[in-house]
Amino acid sequence: MSGHNKWSSIKHKKGATDAKRGRLFTKLIKEISIAAREGGGDMDGNPRLRTAIAGAKAASMPRDNIERAVKKGTGEIEGGQVEELTYEGYGPGGVAVLVEVVTDNKNRTIADIRHIFSKNNGNLGESGCVSWMFNRRGMMTVEGEGLTEDTLMEVVLDLEGFEDLEIDEEGFTVYTEATKLYAVREALSAKGYNVTEAKLAWIPQNSAKIEGKKAEQTLRLIDVLEDHEDVTNVFANFDIDEAELARINGE
Repeated sequence: MSGHNKWSSIKHKKGATDAKRGRLFTKLIKEISIAAREGGGDMDGNPRLRTAIAGAKAASMPRDNIERAVKKGTGEIEGGQVEELTYEGYGPGGVAVLVEVVTDNKNRTIADIRHIFSKNNGNLGESGCVSWMFNRRGMMTVEGEGLTEDTLMEVVLDLEGFEDLEIDEEGFTVYTEATKLYAVREALSAKGYNVTEAKLAWIPQNSAKIEGKKAEQTLRLIDVLEDHEDVTNVFANFDIDEAELARINGE
């Protein structure tokens, strides 16, 4: 497993106890609105919207908030027009970083993202400067309690679009073709598996191993980017071994 995926697992566990609830809701609302705008407000015909709403419900978002987000997306009620953007740059040690945002003010957002890179030993680059180092794939997390790798593998091998399966102490990560993400998610859910997260991801083709101060600086950059309310996802190609991650995380 790459260092970034491992760090994401640590962040997810940590977030379960000290998540900034308002900021999380803001990001979920934006995803629901985007999904509704692109595919309509009917969940039956919009798998991305179904996934977004499932994530909101898992975070205990009130139904009224979800319904308003859908109506903003479909234009039934007024709301700021939001758009999806991707920024590219370099972190400490030349680590490649992709930042996905949803914003209603791209001038403000790009200024914020540039400042975060600069303040944390990185540089915001031009479009295309690092995306060629990544592949676009679907990625979902399946809760692993009581589930074995062999059992899940038997199921996913029969699903169109399945590409790979990884396991760690947090559960299973299933990778799919980008266009098959939602179909695979729904197939697993229909079979009774608990898919806790499903999203399109940028998966690095190769990783850059870092340690020491550069590792600390890189994780700080990722942390600050992920904490920005307009940022929905951050992907990077760094690799940090588990002993180093444990040291940085104070374990």
